[in-house]
Amino acid sequence: MKTQFLHTAIIFSLSLFCFSCSSKDTTPIPQPAPYTEQPAPQPAETPAPPVSSNTSGDPGLKLIEGADCLACHKIDAKLIGPSYQDVAAKYTDADMDQLAQKIIEGGKGNWGDIPMTPHEGLNKEDAKQMVKYILSLKKQ
Repeated sequence: MKTQFLHTAIIFSLSLFCFSCSSKDTTPIPQPAPYTEQPAPQPAETPAPPVSSNTSGDPGLKLIEGADCLACHKIDAKLIGPSYQDVAAKYTDADMDQLAQKIIEGGKGNWGDIPMTPHEGLNKEDAKQMVKYILSLKKQ
C-alpha cells in the first residue's frame, strides 16, 4: 500500500510540474538591440611600477624579467613573496652573496612558510646582478 501511495504521489508531482511549465502567460525574454558598430574599448594604460631612475636599463632587472621572479614578487607590493622594496629594506650590500645563493638554492623561512623555488640554472654572477638591482630599490 505504501508503494502504491508513493507511485501516486510521484505521478501527481510530475503532472503538476508539467502543467506548471506549459503556462501560456510567460514574460517575454528581452532581446538585445540590433548590432551597431561601436569602437572597441581601449585598455587603460597602467603606470609602470616605481623604479629608481638609475635602474631602467639595469642588467639585474633584465635578468629578473627573463626569469620567473615576477610571478611571485612585485617591486612595491607583496605578492606571493615579499616585495623587492621590502627585501631591500631588510638587507644590505653585505648580504649580497647570501641573497644570491638564496636565489639559486631557494628556501623558506625568512619571509614565511611559502618556499621560494630554486633557480639552479642561474650562475652566481647573474644572481648577484639581480640582488644588486633589488637592493638598489631601497627607499631613501
